[in-house]
Amino acid sequence: MSHHRFRDFLAAAEQHGLMRRVRQTVDPTWELACLARWAYQALPNETRFGLLFEDVEGSEFPMATGVLGASRESYATALGVTPEEINETWAKALINPIPPVAVEHAPCQEVVRTGDDVNLSDLPIPTWTPGKDPGPYITTSVMTRDANTGNQNTGVYRTRVRDERHVVINLNPRRHGHNQTSTWLERGEPAPIAWIVGAPPVVHLASVGAVFPGVQEIEIAGGLTGEPIEVVKCQTSDIMVPANAEMIIEGELLPGEEDEEGPFGENFGFMSKPWKKPVARITAITHRKDAIYYGISSQMPPSESTVIQSTANAALTQKILRHDLGETSVHDVHFDLTFGGQAAHGIISMTPLHPGHAKKVGRTVAEVSSLKRITVVDADIDIRDSTHVDWAMNARFSPVRDTILIDDVFVRMAMDPSTAAMDGVKMNSKIVVDATRTIEEEVFSLPSKEMMMKALDSWKEADLPEFEIPKRVHLRLDRS
Repeated sequence: MSHHRFRDFLAAAEQHGLMRRVRQTVDPTWELACLARWAYQALPNETRFGLLFEDVEGSEFPMATGVLGASRESYATALGVTPEEINETWAKALINPIPPVAVEHAPCQEVVRTGDDVNLSDLPIPTWTPGKDPGPYITTSVMTRDANTGNQNTGVYRTRVRDERHVVINLNPRRHGHNQTSTWLERGEPAPIAWIVGAPPVVHLASVGAVFPGVQEIEIAGGLTGEPIEVVKCQTSDIMVPANAEMIIEGELLPGEEDEEGPFGENFGFMSKPWKKPVARITAITHRKDAIYYGISSQMPPSESTVIQSTANAALTQKILRHDLGETSVHDVHFDLTFGGQAAHGIISMTPLHPGHAKKVGRTVAEVSSLKRITVVDADIDIRDSTHVDWAMNARFSPVRDTILIDDVFVRMAMDPSTAAMDGVKMNSKIVVDATRTIEEEVFSLPSKEMMMKALDSWKEADLPEFEIPKRVHLRLDRS
């Protein structure tokens, strides 16, 4: 089962070595982000952990980051499943979303600050790219509400702290949060908005999925956990927010008011340029009495944002292929951890049913995703093992025969740094690689599985170091 409270997830992550505490005082203007960055830039995925800063200079609140997306293991712990069950858990949630249930009283409103008591500088909000970002940024799930339908959206929209009571939000056209706030601003009315800090983990994981317009991510979160998410009405708006969150920051976008947002360290690994974006006034800060602040680490990949985005979007693509398009011979989908599934590399594991089937699936993935590169391999390849994928590319891929180039593809402005915008529009291309078997292969040059497994006893008798058998070896031995 997933965790109803974010703090319960942090405790579980710490128990499994997926989170470490930093007890000395840290400076949020530079030190906190640099320490968090080392965890991603220096530690391999298998041993990476998130951080809980117990003493952040200038704030009464501890601050955690990097825990949700420290690794695939950490992501699975947040969902309450094994890593192998992540994609299927997402599929079930997308097929069977569960609406939230409203409550009158909530832990996230144990303390209510409004009016003169609202002060963003009380919170341990880091400057994520010290010396390059213009200041602190709130990096968490954001909820908006459509003025006409009441439909709510949950997404991650980075937010620059301009002063103690005002922020500038990266709400881009064609994104659901922008569309919903526009329904208020076009009337000349302030648009309600809320930042969700430390919600039940499934809420944050659902908020980064590229779901279709009209789908409420809070219902997907319910599907991920298997029961309704409890929500409560904000103190200063009608937005319904997760009742068990650590903290809620409430605000309203001001009609016609914009300010510079950026530069900011993007998850592509480059600094973005400043753009004029909407300004919001903070109307309330509510929180638990002993709240823990949480911010998602982004910037140079690998990062927390790339892990949680790539994982969610790979699962969404697998669901589309298997359940919506009937491609049941697709076994697994993995996106690399660079661009969060945007302009990135996706690897598809499948059993081709006829000649050209793998290419057809690759073209389909190119159409339904924002991936730049798609590689299709057989089911006997571990798609999360780069060594195994490279072997398949070298052993089964013929560049002239098995490559498809797709040109004149529209990409979102900030998505792909490899191409320049012409007249405000970016166009690029995609590549589909079929690395599945197309000719009869020779017998693998490995001893039989029976002999190899028997040799493990001899390995132990020789007092050689223990190891975990890689998945690629299991797959190869099954064919030996």
